Amino acid sequence: MNAPASDEANKTLTTVIYALYASSILVGVTILVAIVMNYVKREDVAGTWLESHFRWQIRTFWFGLLWSVLGVLSLVVLVGFAVLFANLVWFIYRIVKGWIRLNEGRPMY
Repeated sequence: MNAPASDEANKTLTTVIYALYASSILVGVTILVAIVMNYVKREDVAGTWLESHFRWQIRTFWFGLLWSVLGVLSLVVLVGFAVLFANLVWFIYRIVKGWIRLNEGRPMY
């Protein structure tokens, strides 16, 4: 069994995951890598201040996916463009807010 990773290593991992989320705006597949990493490494941050960042990232993925699907489905009635744009703005906000709080050494909640 491996020893638990240090707080600094987990903070670096969390930074990498935020970077993958951010890069997914241009290279969509990186979001899949990010969410897999969130679930695989979630146990490593359980009980630490970084756990809230993982929860924030996971919720960002699932709600972003939900609103993306709803936006695409509603493109037929043109409201989908507004839904997709609002989702993009919200997604960027979540990444920026999370990254700032991570760099400040603060939990999300």
